Amino acid sequence: MFKHHLRMMLRNLQRHKGAFAINLMSLSTGITCVLLIYLWINDELHFDKFHANDATLYQVIEKSTENGQVRMHESTQGPLAAAMEKDLPEVTTAATVLPLANFNITATIKTAEKSIKNYGLFATSNFFHIFSFKLLAGQPQQVLANENGMVVSAEIARSLFGSVENAMGKSVQWEMFGQPNSAVITGVLDKLPANNSMPFDFVINYASLLKGVGQNFKEWYNEGPHTYVQLRPGTDLKKFNAKIKDYLKRYSRGTLFSLQVRPYSSAYLYGHYENGVQSGGRIEYVHLFSLVAIFILIIACINFMNLSTARASRRLKEVGIKKAVGATRTTLVAQFMGEALFLTVLSLLIAIGLAAIFLPIFNQITGKQITVQLTASLVAWILATTLFTSLLAGSYPAFYLSGFHAVEVLKGKLMHRSWGELLARKGLVVFQFIVSLVLIIAVMVIYRQLAFVQSKNLGYDKAHLIQFDREGALMQSTPAFLTALKKIPGVINASCIEESVVAGVGGGSSTYDVSWPGKPNQANIDFVTRSLDIGLLETMGVQMKEGRTFSDQFGSDSAKVIINETAIKIMGLRNPLGTPIRMWGKTSTIVGVVKDFHITSLHEAIQPMIFRYNPKTTAVVMVRLATGQESQALPAIAALYKQYNPGYVFSYHFLDENYQAQYISEQRISLLSRYFAGLAILISCLGLFGLATFNAEVRTKEIGVRKALGASVSNVILLLIKDFLKLALIAMLVAFPLAWWAMHSWLNKFVYHIAIGPNLFILAAFTIVVITLLTVSYQSAKAALINPSRSLNEQ
Repeated sequence: MFKHHLRMMLRNLQRHKGAFAINLMSLSTGITCVLLIYLWINDELHFDKFHANDATLYQVIEKSTENGQVRMHESTQGPLAAAMEKDLPEVTTAATVLPLANFNITATIKTAEKSIKNYGLFATSNFFHIFSFKLLAGQPQQVLANENGMVVSAEIARSLFGSVENAMGKSVQWEMFGQPNSAVITGVLDKLPANNSMPFDFVINYASLLKGVGQNFKEWYNEGPHTYVQLRPGTDLKKFNAKIKDYLKRYSRGTLFSLQVRPYSSAYLYGHYENGVQSGGRIEYVHLFSLVAIFILIIACINFMNLSTARASRRLKEVGIKKAVGATRTTLVAQFMGEALFLTVLSLLIAIGLAAIFLPIFNQITGKQITVQLTASLVAWILATTLFTSLLAGSYPAFYLSGFHAVEVLKGKLMHRSWGELLARKGLVVFQFIVSLVLIIAVMVIYRQLAFVQSKNLGYDKAHLIQFDREGALMQSTPAFLTALKKIPGVINASCIEESVVAGVGGGSSTYDVSWPGKPNQANIDFVTRSLDIGLLETMGVQMKEGRTFSDQFGSDSAKVIINETAIKIMGLRNPLGTPIRMWGKTSTIVGVVKDFHITSLHEAIQPMIFRYNPKTTAVVMVRLATGQESQALPAIAALYKQYNPGYVFSYHFLDENYQAQYISEQRISLLSRYFAGLAILISCLGLFGLATFNAEVRTKEIGVRKALGASVSNVILLLIKDFLKLALIAMLVAFPLAWWAMHSWLNKFVYHIAIGPNLFILAAFTIVVITLLTVSYQSAKAALINPSRSLNEQ
């Protein structure tokens, strides 16, 4: 029996080569997409899961109410970890970590001969006990035991000392914000796992930070470091969060913050909060692409179902004869399901090959380092996908074909198509159109939002603006350096600022310690603060709304501040110029107001800002270059930098590149969406092409009669394509509101975003109509051009 079914299956595949090729292409393309998406999702779901203590590792986060809104903060008080480990029996270990990458800050590590700049961490001595980062040299429990201990990456070790072994025990200098410090290399890091969300190239003992630039982190009133705790197994998380909610009041009675913990490995996927409530994050992209994978696979299966049922009339006699000689419906269902399983397995083998070929390109697009390892979960997924696809693709045709009665089939009573069959097939085509339309609209919305992000007026001119650290000997010779810098051809202006203009999440340095006449007693407002040198705002191209910028023409501006428009609104100042404000125990006077500009991504609203004139605390040099003269100016700037700061590497960044880096996740999602939307549409087109081909075949006689009676070629083509256009119109009625809802929800993740206008839907409708016409018209025109006498004779 098996041999008979196999022989009949191969004979049918050979007889209907076109349908077989379309089904094979559809399923193999669909399964390839699903396999790549599975690998991406699996990688996302396993981010930060490699730590041995993952089940008991938590991050402490803070909640505050500011200007009527609840905000969540990863930054915590410096003494918090030690206090929680001492006071709370549920906490077995607690670590303090300051991740420089979160604040877009680098540090310089140098020897007498070489220097290198990287992102790193400051961490307490138990860091490598809590986190499972592997070491090539050194013991996890001991590498940070010394206050001057430092762990570097293998890349830094080889760059500075030639090898990992030579680096151990060597002394180096590290510098941040212009303050030099010394350290001893006590360990060398192995390569960080690809699914790690904490990027760093070195770890320095946290005690070194407290002795230098981070002395304020000793106090309970200051926030900045991150706090991680390891809880005892079995700890009730809900009760523990309730217990620590007001914990900070033990040490800081006037605190604005309450505490809670979240699993460390959940922060990567569930890091977004709205008004203090967890509301998604990257997990939304996981859900999105899970749906895309399912829909792509369903579209491919629909092609199989539609073409199988459309060609049912070609196999009715086979079904009738088999039933007449005793075949049961179960036997026939098994035969047709076997055909679907065979095609699915063949498609799966092709898909595995295609996925292996395209995986390097896929990794490049996604920025990942995915490798395929034959694990139990992958094998289970492959088996489940094969079973699901074969059942979904084969069940409807199998039960449909096996349901005919032998007598009626052999008498020729079922050679025409039933209304139920037509409605089911049209419904499946409508579903394909709906998915394609939603994907088209989604791609256009994402593309336009990213274009809006790139073109939006930020309140300053980010083009042709470079920045580099003020460090080393430059700390003592900055005025002379800036004077010489401005004389270089191609340099328009230059000045200094405390931190990079493109700050990390939250805006960088900030304070709640600001008061002014008329401030409400319960007002909790976080002001972003920046120290500036003269000419910084002019270098950036920031516009003044009223008042003046800092200038040496008015004597000392050390007791003067400039604020932005948002600060005026929040403070309720009608005439801000001349208003005294008190910050950090010092009274200053407002002398200017700048128009609002963005220092964070458009996901976040513009915060109130205060600018102080304090050149001594600036750490970043910003230079405005003339358009088209960058290639001439940069080598001259590098030479001048080397002259004023020997022994340090001139490492600069264009500000617009730093700005674009904030949206790297959205850019990758946009690119992925375009590829998968294109493939989904391609699979739908294959199905439409097959249906159009079959439709033209079964209506050959009708076409011949119509042409014999005088119908033109255009009349016949319109006759054949209008049914497909009607289905596309029905799909639009369903897809448009669905797409609007989905993309409106996505856009709400941005404080500043585009509006979804009717032009998007008109363009999507036009696109799907053009795709339909291009797909269907060829076979329709081919059928319409056949000589009517030939088609009638053949029929």
